[in-house]
Amino acid sequence: MTSPHPVTTLKVPAPGFTATVQVPGTSANLGPGFDSLGMAVSLYDTLCVSTLADTNDAGGSAGLEFDLRGEGVAELPRDATHLVVKAMDLAFARLGYRRGGLLIAAENVLPHGRGLGSSASAIVAAIMAANALVEPADQQDSAWILQLASEMEGHPDNVAPAIFGAVAISWRDGESYSSARVAPSEAVIPVVAIPNFEVKTELARGLLPAAVPHGDAAANSGRAALLIHALKDAPDLLHAGTRDYLHQDYRSAAMPESATLVARLRAGGHAAFISGAGPTVMALANGVQEADAMVAFINSLGRDDENAANSGVSWRVLKLSVDLEGAKVEVHPGS
Repeated sequence: MTSPHPVTTLKVPAPGFTATVQVPGTSANLGPGFDSLGMAVSLYDTLCVSTLADTNDAGGSAGLEFDLRGEGVAELPRDATHLVVKAMDLAFARLGYRRGGLLIAAENVLPHGRGLGSSASAIVAAIMAANALVEPADQQDSAWILQLASEMEGHPDNVAPAIFGAVAISWRDGESYSSARVAPSEAVIPVVAIPNFEVKTELARGLLPAAVPHGDAAANSGRAALLIHALKDAPDLLHAGTRDYLHQDYRSAAMPESATLVARLRAGGHAAFISGAGPTVMALANGVQEADAMVAFINSLGRDDENAANSGVSWRVLKLSVDLEGAKVEVHPGS
C-alpha cells in the first residue's frame, strides 16, 4: 500500500534504541470457531529490533543485520523479504516513517507450518516493535496494531490473541477488524501434540469447499456459542463445545495422522481439535488430571500402536497454560 506521506517527508527512527517484543503462540479456530476464535498459549517468540544509523536505502536490504536463532532459521531469508522486515516497513510507512538501519535478533520457539501462529507472532512482534521505535507522539494503540496485523495476516483469529492474550473472539466489518477478549476458567489446560511434519496454510485452506450445508452451519454456530460458555464457566462441556462441522473433515486428507489422533482423543471424551490450519493437535483439558492423562495417552502411541510407529510420524507433546497477557514490548537504549 502506498504511504500517504511523500517519501521526502518520511521520518527515520532515531538510532541507538532497542525494542524487545515477546509474543505468545496461538491456536486458531478451537474447533468450531473458524477464522473467529483463537487462544494464546505459553510458548513465546522473542524479537529484538535495534535501530542503527540511517543507510538512506529505504525499501532495500542494505543496513539490515540479522541474528536469527531457534525454529526454522535455516530457511528464513536475511534481507528485506523477511516477514518481520516487511511488516515493519508497512508499519513504519503507516506511521509516516521509513526504515533506517536495523539489527533484527529473533529467538524462535514456535514451530513453523504447524498451526501455532508463527507467522502471526512475527507480524505482531514486528508491528509492535516499529510502533515502539517511533516518536511517542506518533505511536498508535492496540486497536491500530490489530487492524494492521489482521490486514497482513488476512484474518484476525491468530493475531488478536497474540496481541491481547487469553481467548479472542474476532470479527470483520468491511475493512475493519475487531476483537473481544475472554478469560477462560483456570481449570482449562491446553495440551498440544506437535508432529514432525508441516502443512502449509495455503494447502489446508485450498481443501475447503466454497459452501457448506445449512444444517452444518447451524450446528456449528451452536457449538461455537457453547464453547465460549464452556471455556468461561463450564469446562465439563468442552468436549461438546469443540465439535466442528465446517473445516476439519475437509482438511483431513492433508493431515491424516492428525485427524486420526483427534478422533482417538475425542472417542476418549477429550476436547481435541486441529490447531489452526494444522497439523498440530490441541486438546483442552478440564483440570490437571485430564491433562496428564492426555499427555500419557499420546506419548504411548509410538510405543503401543504398530501403525503409528510405522508411519514415521512422531509427536512432541506439551502441557501448556493459557497466556493471559498477550504481547509485551519494552524499549531501551543500546543494542
